Amino acid sequence: MKFLVCAVGHKMPRWIAAGFEEYTRRMPHEATVELLEIKPEERSGKKVEQLLAAEAVRILAALPPRCRMVALDEHGRQLTTVKLADSITEWMRNGNDIAFIVGGADGLDARIKNSADDVLALSAMTLPHGLARVLLAEQLYRAVSFIKGHPYHRV
Repeated sequence: MKFLVCAVGHKMPRWIAAGFEEYTRRMPHEATVELLEIKPEERSGKKVEQLLAAEAVRILAALPPRCRMVALDEHGRQLTTVKLADSITEWMRNGNDIAFIVGGADGLDARIKNSADDVLALSAMTLPHGLARVLLAEQLYRAVSFIKGHPYHRV
């Protein structure tokens, strides 16, 4: 199974890249994580709706066909780590890759959220989009560890 983290933003600080890499390298070989960085739309006087629409086109173009789309949004459904592990177990049954979509500074276009199979929140608080990558990578590692009975996750 492959997890895709499709994230708007590039040129992240070193600590973001290091944190993301730390958790993705720990993943067992049967559950890999791949980062798909989406270049943010240049602002140059555009309205937020125009920026998000342009980024949505790039996001959809980057995703493989038939993947499960999980949009991350502060207004999405909140799960415990154990419930995330249960969801991942269920999603694994259909065999498709799972793409977690992280918006940029302005969030995600409504078209992405409406077409997603799920909309989840990492937190009810607004997170910097770079930090969301690290938090997501850690939670994916934790959920897979729980599924495999690894002691990393302690209840």
